[in-house]
Amino acid sequence: DTSLAEVNSFSPSMPVSPSSMINQYKFEDEPELRDLFITVDDPESHITAIETFITYRVVTKTSRGEFDSSEYEVRRRYQDFLWLKSKLEEAHPTLIIPPLPEKFIMKGMVERFSDEFIETRRKALHKFLNRIADHPTLTFNEDFKIFLTAQAWELSSHKKQGPGLLSRMGQTVRAVASSVRGGVKNRPEMFTEMNNYVETFSQKINVLDKIAHRIYKEEREYFNEMKEYGPVHTLWSASEEDIADSLKGVASCIDKCCKATEKRMAGLSENLLPILHEYVLYSEILMGVLKRRDQIQGELDSKVDALANKKAEKDLFSEEIGKLEDKVECANNALKADWDRWKQNMQCDMRSAFTNVAENNLHYYEECLATWESFLASQTVDLHVEEDSEDRP
Repeated sequence: DTSLAEVNSFSPSMPVSPSSMINQYKFEDEPELRDLFITVDDPESHITAIETFITYRVVTKTSRGEFDSSEYEVRRRYQDFLWLKSKLEEAHPTLIIPPLPEKFIMKGMVERFSDEFIETRRKALHKFLNRIADHPTLTFNEDFKIFLTAQAWELSSHKKQGPGLLSRMGQTVRAVASSVRGGVKNRPEMFTEMNNYVETFSQKINVLDKIAHRIYKEEREYFNEMKEYGPVHTLWSASEEDIADSLKGVASCIDKCCKATEKRMAGLSENLLPILHEYVLYSEILMGVLKRRDQIQGELDSKVDALANKKAEKDLFSEEIGKLEDKVECANNALKADWDRWKQNMQCDMRSAFTNVAENNLHYYEECLATWESFLASQTVDLHVEEDSEDRP
């Protein structure tokens, strides 16, 4: 089933009001006990002769025994987050590593180093670290611990201890060679289904992402046009004494609706757009994870084929095949467990995001409707008063 979230039918005994229906989807589960809390805040600009960059404060509080202290405070720049992500992918090639926000943003959306861009990135980096902290395996990664605790010079020194250029080139060559050999012959059916799911999911989430951005763009255009109508009615009232109060009332209603629209736009930009785009990035990560699993499988298949053609070296190949079989089994088990966990988180995030949008829309329309109904009621009362005064002798 490639649907983004399962929708259960409502029983006849359930309330039918929109608010009541939405509330059926809320989760009341208590949060799990945690022993690692991370906060990303306090962005700070740095200007040098070579570059301009932003650092963020990363505060960690923990009760774990493997940490020397219960609280740490370090500053990290975006490149440090990229390093951490690459180290996690290197150490856990078949686990689903959370996505980072892109280094560059789309032209015309938000200017780099603007307050809006920096805050959006800060939230994304905060979510990235906390997703790792909540992961049952990634949270105990040694590089993750170093990222959270090491001072800048210590982290810089640790980065230099990474694999050399030749080692990285060798990994790249093996990956390319594996992909050139063609599809995996003995891929289990489960992972073929995963591939199909990810392809469909990627198409759907990209469409949702585009639609959400288009809705937000149209909402902003509507908001900008509506902002002009209030002042127009206020100016108009100055030249129409008989209906001046009514025109001012209309201007007031428009102003209230403008504020409600602005609030709804904020809800879209804070709750829906980031979630959808995060899962667009997740879809790319999932494709990469499945390819890495296939590369491990492909390496095993090639050794099995080689064994069939080289009986003289049977013992040596049998030992290598045994190791590769263990490696494939570990990769499969890791990905299967992470896949189920990712799907559950994804469905929860999507349900929460769209529930928030639906609730915001309900509040928006209720607020606008109440504003105009109140205005119309006041106009009706004024009209009756005028008619009564005209009927008197």
